[in-house]
Amino acid sequence: MTAASAPDSKPRTMAFELAQRLNTRILEGQYPPGAKLPREADLMREFGVSRTVVREAISGLQAGGKVETRHGVGTFVLSPEDALPFRIESEQLGVLTDVISLLEVRIGLETEGAALAAQRRTNNDIDRLRNALSAFHLALQEGRDAVEADLAFHRCVAQASGNAHFAQLLVAIGARGLPRHRLGKDDPLKSNRIHYLQRVQQEHEAIYNAIEAQDPEAARAAMRTHLSNSRDRLRKRQSQVSRLRKVSLLVR
Repeated sequence: MTAASAPDSKPRTMAFELAQRLNTRILEGQYPPGAKLPREADLMREFGVSRTVVREAISGLQAGGKVETRHGVGTFVLSPEDALPFRIESEQLGVLTDVISLLEVRIGLETEGAALAAQRRTNNDIDRLRNALSAFHLALQEGRDAVEADLAFHRCVAQASGNAHFAQLLVAIGARGLPRHRLGKDDPLKSNRIHYLQRVQQEHEAIYNAIEAQDPEAARAAMRTHLSNSRDRLRKRQSQVSRLRKVSLLVR
């Protein structure tokens, strides 16, 4: 770990973990809708963390639409109908254009997340990323499409950024945001799928190597290359589909 990244890495990781634990309590009903969360001082004492960690955790819950803070009063749990979290619905990813648009968003989001991950990653983050790579490799060996392992890798990168917002946005996108999850069943390049997935694996390894080496510029470039390749592949397919439609109209 470099001297520049060490001070920020642990608190941000702790904030993410605290947000997850508080969210679990919300989901399990320990903090029901309308309930007021414990005071900052109480959370600091219970979890043994700093005020900064507590505030970042609360900010993460706010970004996820789980709570709202009323200044001078406290932080309260929102009911599902009051929460307005970012989400991607299935019908929003029904055609190639929609999936390409989402990839453009992911390029902007995940390239910066990868750079932050390279600066802030911990040894535990590296272990999680390595496990995700291993799961992807195993899926390929067993002839599976590795969708879940792919998503797990990207979530591990987001978590390693130390910023809960990155991880929460990826949760909102979910597996539906992976192009082959939505479009794989009728992919005209099906015969080339193994080669494509092997290339994805190589791109993941490049991202991993940059994060492990704590090289933010290399991590940013590797993630951009990875997601841009997916976008360009879909654009190529979109062009093929468009040409086939034109031919179909001409022969009618």
